Amino acid sequence: MTVTAPPLDVYSQPTLSNLMPSVLASLGVAGEPNRLHLPDSRHTVVILIDGLGWSLLRRHRERAPFLDSLTGRPIRAGFPTTTATSIASFGTGLPSGGHGITGYQSYVREVRGTINWLSWRAGHKGDELTRLVPEVLQPAPTVFERAAAAGIACTTVVPAKFDGSGLTRAVLRGGTFAGIHAYGDLIAHVVTAARSGERTLTYCYLSEIDTLGHIYGPGSAPWLHQLDLVDRLVERLAAELAVAQPGAALHVTADHGMVTVDDADKIDFDDTPALSDGVVALAGEPRCRHVHARAGAAHDVAARWRSELGHRMWIGTRDEAVTAGLFGPAVRSEVQGRIGDVVAIAQGGVAVVRRKAESRLSALPGQHGALTDDELLIPLLHTAAT
Repeated sequence: MTVTAPPLDVYSQPTLSNLMPSVLASLGVAGEPNRLHLPDSRHTVVILIDGLGWSLLRRHRERAPFLDSLTGRPIRAGFPTTTATSIASFGTGLPSGGHGITGYQSYVREVRGTINWLSWRAGHKGDELTRLVPEVLQPAPTVFERAAAAGIACTTVVPAKFDGSGLTRAVLRGGTFAGIHAYGDLIAHVVTAARSGERTLTYCYLSEIDTLGHIYGPGSAPWLHQLDLVDRLVERLAAELAVAQPGAALHVTADHGMVTVDDADKIDFDDTPALSDGVVALAGEPRCRHVHARAGAAHDVAARWRSELGHRMWIGTRDEAVTAGLFGPAVRSEVQGRIGDVVAIAQGGVAVVRRKAESRLSALPGQHGALTDDELLIPLLHTAAT
């Protein structure tokens, strides 16, 4: 049976793009909407745990007793459910149609190629920081720029390797960059940042749960041990923060969840002529593909994808995806071309891979990008002090 119903209205409920504007409002920044109804605060720390979906956290709550003890609820990541897009939504307060980071990879006409937004690279070439200047590609003021303009001391506590990266410049600019190397300096930098002004906003990022989820699968033994460690880290950070800056607000969230995809459920694009015929570029990632067609071939490409995978994926044209609101209520004109002529979103356990062209990505058991609850729902947790 073909999946004909449009995807759910992603933005009818609060998403990650609502979090930081709500944080700014709670810090007293005028004009910022507090859709999440966060209480007033003068010092706020936000921790984003990559890959820790709400369903995964609830399923393994006994391995994270501190996180489980916090008050909170699920919100939605946004679309697609992938790190580059979610970090951009987090850092700008905009859905993907506003900030323009439309997936893990996007076909970008300016470079006539597919850009990996995490590395800001097209294939094996060097970075594209010169041709795709981050501050030009994403010109909207970030939440950190808006906070700084309101007199708030902002600090981003993230791995040192991200200093000056394209994604950092595009969507996280505006705060003082505090590069970290391990959990010890993460705690030290966060505590210092929380005491750096009369009003402070500190953001820190943890990547390891996502990494082990991809490599071993979410819920695997390595993943569970990492969840143990992250839970202890957040508990220790909360305790140190309570001493250094009593009454500070601490919010914990994520960028997406994750599912396990068996090898038998991976469809190889390059070995399936019905999928590759008429296609000039395949972007996105295995569970959410942007399919860019040869001129004049979009209708036929959509028909072939529906015939081949329509019973396992929602297959829509660019216009159908935009009309369904998947990229938010408004899509900037220059962003339209970064959305596929055809958009394919997994239902259930399927994924469209490229075992030769994307060998590493294709081999991973842990995947995300689609709109299942396991991928879409993320936690928004708060310490009792907030």
